[in-house]
Amino acid sequence: MNRASPDRLSATNLTVGYKVNGLQQATLEQLNIAIRAGEFICLLGPNGTGKSTLIRTLAGIQLPLTGELKLQGKPYQSINPRERARQVSIVFTDMIPSGIMNGYSYTALGRHPYSGWMGGLDDTDHARIQWALEAVDATALSQRHVSELSDGERQKIAIARALAQEAQLMLLDEPTAFLDLPRRVELMRILRDLSHREQIGMLLSTHDLDLAIRYADRLWLIAPDGELIQGIPEELALSGALQRAFASNNLDWDPTSGSFRTHQTPLQFTTLEGNGTAALWTQRAFERIGVGITSDLKKAHYQTVLSQCEANTTWQLTHKGNTQHFTTINDLIDWMLQQERSLSSEF
Repeated sequence: MNRASPDRLSATNLTVGYKVNGLQQATLEQLNIAIRAGEFICLLGPNGTGKSTLIRTLAGIQLPLTGELKLQGKPYQSINPRERARQVSIVFTDMIPSGIMNGYSYTALGRHPYSGWMGGLDDTDHARIQWALEAVDATALSQRHVSELSDGERQKIAIARALAQEAQLMLLDEPTAFLDLPRRVELMRILRDLSHREQIGMLLSTHDLDLAIRYADRLWLIAPDGELIQGIPEELALSGALQRAFASNNLDWDPTSGSFRTHQTPLQFTTLEGNGTAALWTQRAFERIGVGITSDLKKAHYQTVLSQCEANTTWQLTHKGNTQHFTTINDLIDWMLQQERSLSSEF
């Protein structure tokens, strides 16, 4: 993404929200934001901070309370609906179809801004529909009825419909909500690559912090106080903005892994000697069962040493002068849990 890329959409002093009994109720205020060509942006924030409201306003579905909104440099309201539909495509979770049409027919709805009131499709339209289905790996869904598809499969054809629309700005609200982890990773990569290759400005809201950090060119982070913070993922991680937005009494931000962990107060501690992947997952297993890692031998209830020979890993655990040897991490953790249960039964 080139910083000299033109703005697909820009907003100046934008305030979004609702009117309730004639009174304005703002959710986000005085936003100055832009989505550039070929830029993949992830919108993050706790529930109730206005992510969906912002996307609906940028899509033109609801009017801003104040401020100026431009599409390709033109005031939003000066663009007629048909032309706007050629420039902006949207994917909302609650718009996923459940009717009797098949996947191809639903994807073809994206060509409506080009096909005229009769709805006829020419070779160009069919080529774009086929390309859109292939782009999200949904070709196999084209002849299946939408009502027979899983939620994740419907999400794929919803995105294919938006791609068939051939717009240069795409707004997506929680497009990975119904997908399992491998499909979420796959879809984020597909969308990021399409954004860069086709020079589509994309804004995607998500609760998946790890994937957003991994794939987004920029993050828009809505803080609990309503401030919208912009920056590349690494910048927001280093500045503490991510931690301030999501951390709580039950979560700790781990800057080394770029993720949150459940806050726990260890009741026991162990030293840990070893390195590599096995040591990392051993540490995570200990933390999961409430055993902390320490370098202080006086504080440690256990001493753990990992040994690796070729593809084999063994664990040596010393407790109260007795040493145990384990060939699987499952046996190691089971033994420690048994010790914990034995200790608890004494009280």
